[in-house]
Amino acid sequence: MAVTIKTSEQQEKMRVAGRLAADVLDMIGDYVKPGITTGELDRICHEYITTVQDAIPAPLNYRGFPKSICTSVNHVVCHGIPGDKKLKAGDAINIDITVIKDGFHGDTSRMYFAGKPSIQAKRLSEITFESMWLGIQELAPGKHLGDIGAAVQRNVEKNRFSVVREYCGHGIGEVFHEEPQVLHYGKRGTGLELREGMTLTVEPMVNAGKANVRLMPDGWTVITKDHSLSAQWEHTCLITNDGFEVLTLSADDRQ
Repeated sequence: MAVTIKTSEQQEKMRVAGRLAADVLDMIGDYVKPGITTGELDRICHEYITTVQDAIPAPLNYRGFPKSICTSVNHVVCHGIPGDKKLKAGDAINIDITVIKDGFHGDTSRMYFAGKPSIQAKRLSEITFESMWLGIQELAPGKHLGDIGAAVQRNVEKNRFSVVREYCGHGIGEVFHEEPQVLHYGKRGTGLELREGMTLTVEPMVNAGKANVRLMPDGWTVITKDHSLSAQWEHTCLITNDGFEVLTLSADDRQ
């Protein structure tokens, strides 16, 4: 699959989808409290996406995924399936939202805490957030994919955490996952050259322990092999003529 360059009309549809995805994350934050189940978070998001936004939750039935959002708690790296698990005080959870509106995808995730987090969980989330933004700030025509990965990797490892290598960011548009793959490690000046009109996600997964991960028997849930905490943040971005535009900013950040 080739990398797609979005027309101005397609870019505008990506903006709409991106804003909707961010709005879901703005909405769900107040519900993340000890005692709620991940299945209940999924139900609330599903109803909001389908009724309030008149949009489609992209994960539902995507390659057999059974729910509308991904909920990854504590040592779950990504693709956690919502279910009966109740959040406990101090739990860290990544909620990953992708909506489809008018045929285009908006994809974003954030970290939340049920009650007061541990010092390590808070710091891991902060460093992951910071690393995502360092990667995003590398986006511009003429830059390379390796520049993104190098910026993320340097900050993560400087803080003695580790970057997950098996899962990465991706191109996005009318297709949920398209080229290019956006690795969160690498060398500057290597990889595909970025061009105006590309849309892609930057979404580092960072472990407190070692980088090794394991896929669970459900075929989706990925956990840290050493059961250390993991964190992830994600934005969908557009390459502009002079840099980048983040399409999935929260309402507060869009001011």
